[in-house]
Amino acid sequence: MSIQAINVRNQFKGKVKQVIRGDVVSEVDVETPWGIVTSVITTRSVDDLQLKPGVEVVALVKATEVSLAKL
Repeated sequence: MSIQAINVRNQFKGKVKQVIRGDVVSEVDVETPWGIVTSVITTRSVDDLQLKPGVEVVALVKATEVSLAKL
């Protein structure tokens, strides 16, 4: 599956720098050319997306929520 279009305008391509795992939610730090963007997502999503340092992602920022799409 690939993303054809998305309505989120604030998109930051980067690489996962660090994952701080929790039982239910985890913090994912993404290093972008504009700095670090941190997303708090479910640990299940971290596992499903196989997020670990070095993985390329796009941080999608809408309001106060940061979502990630794996490339």
